[in-house]
Amino acid sequence: MRTVLVIDDNPAVAQALELLFGLHDIRTVAASTPESGLAVLSRQRIDLVIADMNFSADTTSGDEGAELFRALRTQRADLPVILLTAWTHLESAVQLVKAGAADYLGKPWDNDKLLATVENLLELAEATRERDRLQGELQRRRERLSEQYDLCKIVFASDAMERAVELACRVARAQVPVLITGPNGAGKERIAQIVHANSAVHGGPFVAVNCGAIPSELIEAELFGAEAGAYTGAVRARVGRFELANGGTLFLDEIGNLPLAGQVKLLRVLETGQFEMLGSSRTRSSRVRVLSATNADLAALIRSGSFREDLYYRLNVIEIALPPLTERRADILPLARHFLGPDLQLSEDAAAALLAHDWHGNVRELRNSIERAKLMARDGIVSAADLKLPPANRAAADSDASRSGAETVVSRETIEAALRDAGGNVSRAAQSLGLSRQALYRRMERFNMRPLSGA
Repeated sequence: MRTVLVIDDNPAVAQALELLFGLHDIRTVAASTPESGLAVLSRQRIDLVIADMNFSADTTSGDEGAELFRALRTQRADLPVILLTAWTHLESAVQLVKAGAADYLGKPWDNDKLLATVENLLELAEATRERDRLQGELQRRRERLSEQYDLCKIVFASDAMERAVELACRVARAQVPVLITGPNGAGKERIAQIVHANSAVHGGPFVAVNCGAIPSELIEAELFGAEAGAYTGAVRARVGRFELANGGTLFLDEIGNLPLAGQVKLLRVLETGQFEMLGSSRTRSSRVRVLSATNADLAALIRSGSFREDLYYRLNVIEIALPPLTERRADILPLARHFLGPDLQLSEDAAAALLAHDWHGNVRELRNSIERAKLMARDGIVSAADLKLPPANRAAADSDASRSGAETVVSRETIEAALRDAGGNVSRAAQSLGLSRQALYRRMERFNMRPLSGA
């Protein structure tokens, strides 16, 4: 049961409060002196204290209450304290409230106001304890993970990232392909590094390839290598990434951009471990753990015919899904402080601005914002002005204005063509049109268009 400690030299006060609180399932413990109140606090679990400001006869200075308040804060810094007196000057109470007291009420008090204040403080205290309990559990789980696995110095505080990191650690030893999904900049490569670091091939190389950054005509040579003269400009033999990653891990980022011809060869390597360099008929072998990542909807790409279904199932034995940073806001400040380093601190307004911002670029955008702010900071403090983030309401207004302007030039026929090209996937169609997903939906509603099934 919730318990309130009443410290007052007048027994009638404790009796009145005990009757009031008892009607609302709140237990009251009484103490008539500061010393006896502190003794009770050391022996029992107390959720809130209501303390008088004067205890000695003919005393109205409030000094005794101030001394008691400081002693309470020393013993339990997080304990809510309500000051209750008929004599103390308002200035004294205000100073103690500034020092951390929860509230100040005069005698005779208003029962409804006092009860509402007590209920709110008890609920807040309970929520704080639950938050601290959950944070403690998360910290203990992270410590256990760190003891068992190499986490590659990843920074996180959210439950969502904890689940993703734990899954990466658990599947690392299994010699099966892993598909890591999530938006750009969310940390997919770091998860791949964790899988590699805890796998049976952790002593081998970790080779990363961004399939979206390589021209389609060169992707096969990049992955499998090429003999001299195999293509225009190939003046010498080129070693492919599969050969470079032999005995280790090959991380294929943006796997959805791999051309169909490359998909066929990749499927063969995954099934047999064999491949041929471009321009060569000699079959080579490679022992490689393949991890892949994408921000695309591979199921939609399969429906559109641009991604092989058999390759999808071969790659997606285990999927690790990373949510965007806006869905794991508990990670924002720990990441920001990590990027800042030990010599700089965030001001309160900077922390608030970081939490209010919609991080469409995810961790990559956050890191770039912090790196820019570090150059602007003064006296070791990064302020909101240093971050140069748009105000939340202005950003939304600008975004809405941008969407409105874009929508005025997009016809029904253009939307239909984009949806056909995207296999009915609204997100991909919107991206091709330069619109947000929400803006495309609004335009489709205006034309009485329905998204295809699964879009």
